[in-house]
Amino acid sequence: MSQPCVVLATASYDHTIRFWEAESGRCYRTIQYPDSHVNRLEITPDKRHLAAACNPHIRLFDVNSNSPQPVMTYDSHTNNVMAVGFQCDGKWMYSGSEDGTVKIWDLRAPGCQREYESVAAVNTVVLHPNQTELISGDQNGNIRVWDLRANSCSCELVPEVDTPVRSLTVMWDGTMVVAANNRGTCYVWRLLRGKQTMTEFEPLHKLQAHNGHILKCLLSPANKYLATASSDKTVKIWNVDGFKLEKTLKGHQRWVWDCVFSVDGEFLVTASSDMTARLWSMPAGKEVKVYQGHHKATVCCALHD
Repeated sequence: MSQPCVVLATASYDHTIRFWEAESGRCYRTIQYPDSHVNRLEITPDKRHLAAACNPHIRLFDVNSNSPQPVMTYDSHTNNVMAVGFQCDGKWMYSGSEDGTVKIWDLRAPGCQREYESVAAVNTVVLHPNQTELISGDQNGNIRVWDLRANSCSCELVPEVDTPVRSLTVMWDGTMVVAANNRGTCYVWRLLRGKQTMTEFEPLHKLQAHNGHILKCLLSPANKYLATASSDKTVKIWNVDGFKLEKTLKGHQRWVWDCVFSVDGEFLVTASSDMTARLWSMPAGKEVKVYQGHHKATVCCALHD
């Protein structure tokens, strides 16, 4: 297979991963995944591989192959893997699981290289743009910063006790972090560099974004917008300058589980329980393409353009 210029993939409770032609909406490859559902998809920085976070393993697939077999399987977690991502050079991968751990994997070596105990089930993990800190959010409402140089937890926050942190997102320049929870609230902090180069959190804003769960929050590449995907069937777009509501994306018929921006921030892809993924024009606030083919809830999507 030739390398696609845009890699767009979705996964569903129908136990398949699908690859789509972004412009035409045609599904050109389906990977059957009978032994688990997929919780999260992430594409490597070089566009060569797709990571699928499952229960309880992570599998890496070749983007440019028709083979249904993974090129690598990462086993060490003992429960649902809810988060997966890559260091900017693609040398290592991080993950978070309902088993209460955050792990780091060297993609050039077998096995898990580091493990951090969060105790409660981990729902979300993001890598700070400095590439030296992981930030995790868990089911008990804790946010923790894991300093990869000191190999320890350097900071802990609890924005709302016993309210699960569902999603975290960090601004591309490392100046802001947003946490979204099960009560439809986003907490926003300004990130400051501390005395020992440790990241410090300064409260900036509390946003009541939705009446239902927020399942994903995501800052746009240009640091201009915050997208919040919700169980209320909508995705809301907020201007980070004052957190005013810019647009509400309506079209999905059920919960919206995931969203991802194009690299220029002009488009957003969403995944929903209505079995579809959709492509939205950010300037217009309108749906421009529907990706249909899954037979059950579409719960995650990945885009690399």
